[in-house]
Amino acid sequence: MSMTGSSAYCVVHAFPPFFRLSNKTMFLLSTPPTTFLPTPTTPRVPLLSSTASSSSTSSSSSSSISLRSSTAPSPSCSSVTPQDNSLVSAKHSHPNMSASVSSRTFLNARSEQDVFAGIKKEVEAGSLPANVAAGMQEVYNNYKNAVIQSGDPKANEIVLSNMIALLDRVFLDVTDPFVFQPHHKAKREPFDYYVFGQNYIRPLVDFKNSYVGNMPLFIEMEEKLKQGHNIILMSNHQTEADPAVIALLLEARLPYIAENLTYVAGDRVITDPLSKPFSIGRNLICVYSKKHMLDDPALVEMKRTANIRALKEMAMLLRNGSQIVWIAPCGGRDRPEAQTREWVPAPFDISSVDNMRRLVEHSGPPGHVYPLAILCHDIMPPPLKVEKEIGEKRIISFHGAGISVAPAISFSQATATCENPEKAKDVFTKALYDSVTEQYNVLKSAIHGKKGFEASTPVVSLSQPWK
Repeated sequence: MSMTGSSAYCVVHAFPPFFRLSNKTMFLLSTPPTTFLPTPTTPRVPLLSSTASSSSTSSSSSSSISLRSSTAPSPSCSSVTPQDNSLVSAKHSHPNMSASVSSRTFLNARSEQDVFAGIKKEVEAGSLPANVAAGMQEVYNNYKNAVIQSGDPKANEIVLSNMIALLDRVFLDVTDPFVFQPHHKAKREPFDYYVFGQNYIRPLVDFKNSYVGNMPLFIEMEEKLKQGHNIILMSNHQTEADPAVIALLLEARLPYIAENLTYVAGDRVITDPLSKPFSIGRNLICVYSKKHMLDDPALVEMKRTANIRALKEMAMLLRNGSQIVWIAPCGGRDRPEAQTREWVPAPFDISSVDNMRRLVEHSGPPGHVYPLAILCHDIMPPPLKVEKEIGEKRIISFHGAGISVAPAISFSQATATCENPEKAKDVFTKALYDSVTEQYNVLKSAIHGKKGFEASTPVVSLSQPWK
């Protein structure tokens, strides 16, 4: 699954910072469009995700990489300009939006009261399902409480601006649901969903108490991408905000990686109305999570077929080279242990690791597998147990977060003494998982243990590259 901070920006023109008008084609697929998932007839309450930084302007990933210096404002400051009503028409602001849809109820809001009145109005008009409306209200209140925790003097402005943008996008999608392709490219025009996602999550990240482990290795990755190599990040997965957190912690120093990461995403974040706007802003390979594969026996075969199609898209992507892909081979989000209540990375699935490893090895360009740890569960913790139904309780907080990467692990070197192929798969998976766990413990000591930079070890060197 994916999916899934705040810096200052100002609006000096008619369109909000999320919009960029251009004559360029929005996206191209290498294969004819295919519907990945059936659109639910009754939208259910979705997940909260992300919003973020006004940093960059380029998003397309190609085998020839043009790297830019970051123009992102410092993440330590966060101010927002309320949305302007003179927006492009609805039919142009959403790729699937029909010309008949013209209501921009939430963009007309000038206060929190206007927002809630708008939700009530659309429910009464029959254009907004009651459960989605309830999710909107819940997210607004929880997001507001979390941003206020940050102590930002402009917290109320930030909340109103970001929630107006989110609710408008949710409402547009409920009216005309966006359908993801197996390989989805982030939508940056005319509405910049990536920047929207960064701006939404940024106020939730306590950058003073956030850290990046082994920044030189992230820089090494960028160099390999420039040389045409592929990079695979084998990672634990904590929240739907993971993609935004990764990008927020890297964007000041490595904007190209922040914007061009491709995430292997589960179906829940691309079908849930409140999650979809954030997912639209990320590069995705869309799959069905192993944890939910058997939820409905009648859909098992369809899900397997869709996953095979997604793997083919992944193979085509890697064949081009210069790709960086994030995957959580645990198949879902981490959760606290039942007895200790401590959060630990969920075990990696051997077959998921091996499938990805073989895809990389047979893609053509050189490939490297790096173990990545992420700690951000405080910002948007998942339910304590895996739930079949979409519509979980959304808890949101302002908190420190961290990511760390360790040197790439070579399958041949890690399994040199293994004579049994099955044993080799297990050894390689364990090596990746153990590295992620070791890095996670350092981040945990720095953030939860309040040790900060003193938590660094010979294996994990902590820094704050946004300073």
